[in-house]
This record gives sequence, structure tokens and C-alpha cells, in this order.
Amino acid sequence: MNRADLVEQIKKKGSFLCVGLDTDLQKIPTHLLKEEDPVYTFNKAIIDATLDHCVAYKPNLAFYEAMGPAGLESLQKTMEYIPKDIFTIADAKRGDIGNTAASYAKTFYETFNFDSVTLAPYMGRDSVDPFLSYKGKWAIILALTSNKSAVDFEMLKMENGSYLYEEVLKTSSQWGSSDNMMYVVGATQAEALTQIRKIIPDHFLLVPGVGAQGGSLEEVARFGMNKDVGLLVNSSRGILYASKGEDFAQAASSEAQKLQVQMTEILGLQ
Repeated sequence: MNRADLVEQIKKKGSFLCVGLDTDLQKIPTHLLKEEDPVYTFNKAIIDATLDHCVAYKPNLAFYEAMGPAGLESLQKTMEYIPKDIFTIADAKRGDIGNTAASYAKTFYETFNFDSVTLAPYMGRDSVDPFLSYKGKWAIILALTSNKSAVDFEMLKMENGSYLYEEVLKTSSQWGSSDNMMYVVGATQAEALTQIRKIIPDHFLLVPGVGAQGGSLEEVARFGMNKDVGLLVNSSRGILYASKGEDFAQAASSEAQKLQVQMTEILGLQ
């Protein structure tokens, strides 16, 4: 999906919500466990319930890989079920070079037909270039994450006075463009968005951490929006597991709609 199509979807739906499909067999409603493919059955119901309220889905690969071949089959079926006009993100956080990176790119862009994949940039440009050679596909680079240990490396002060994550932004933004690169910035790091926007004013940001992790949608929007909105705000657990009963899909729809209503108001479309 190209940038223009993504922006069009955001404006059409009055939403920049991404639903994280972190589907955990230990957390889905127990009545689904009797199904032939509980994960796919759950995902399908969640997609049906939230489709009108979001513009993107983000399966977290760890939950599918942990189940082996059956999990990857569930992932493939999920990807085939998601409508083509919805942006898809492989939350894989890969970070390697050479033929390995090229194979990862083929895996996510060709085999599973994702629009984008999250990447760890620690090994430098060699670890990202293979993902930028696909037209209409996106590399999403980890920049400033919302976990407590982000301070271990991301917040290290450099000799020039900037933080390490700022150097990651400055350097990596030269590898591609705002049409094929995004960045992960945690919602709990909203106070840093002003500086981040000075470095990358035009790029889209994938923002996890709203909802269960305590991030503020209003703050993220105030400090992080750009002329094309430039945000995909992710919610996973707060939507997926809003109910553990047979009404799980309705509960998910309700939570997604609440966020969409907030986003529509923020966008001034109401």
C-alpha cells in the first residue's frame, strides 16, 4: 500500500487506529478452543468486529511462531482474510544482513503479503536496505520504544549531546524516504515527539502503548501529528481481550469504536 492510499483510508474512516493481533491461546475465550483453528476463528471475529473502526492490523509474529506450523497457517489464513485496502504490519522486529535480511523481506512481503515489517536497526543500513527494494512496501524502524529498559541504549547521551535514538532517526532517515519508511515511537514517550518531529517531520509513526500500557492518545496526537496525520496508533490487549466471554467480538468492536470516535474528533471530521 502506498502513502496516498493509506492517507485516504485514514480520512475516509476518521481513524488512524491499528489493531494488534497479538493472539494468545491462553487468553482467547475458552469456548473457541474447540474450534479446528481457534486462533484464526478468533482473528476472523475480531477483524469483522473492528474493520469499520481501524485502518491497519498488526499481527505479532511471536504468538504465531510459538505454535509452530499450525500458528503460521493461522497467520496465513488471517492475512488472506484481511481486506486488501487495510494496511498490514508484520510485528517481527527482525534485524540481520545479507541473504538473511533478503529472505526475511521475501517472507513477509511475498510469502505472507504484508505491507510492512518492523525492524531493529542495530546492524545498520545493511539490515534495512533489502526491505526498501520492494515497491509499495514499508520498513518500520524501531526508534524510541515504550518499555522500561529503553533507557539502557535508546536514551544514551552521545558526545554531541543528542540521544542515541535521535542519531538512529537522523541516520536511518537517509536510507529511504517518508514513502517507504516509518518509525516506532512508544505512546508513553509522547513528550519526546516534538523533538522527533523536528528530525523526521514527514514520516509516519507507529505508536504502540495506548490503552493497556497507559499512553495518552491526546498527547500523541498533539505532539506527533503532521500534515498527513502521520500516525498509526496501535491497541492490542485493550481491544482483543475486552471480554473473555462469548461477547468478545462485540466488546472488541466497542473498544475500537471508542478510539475511533476520539480520533475522528482529533482529526476534526465530526
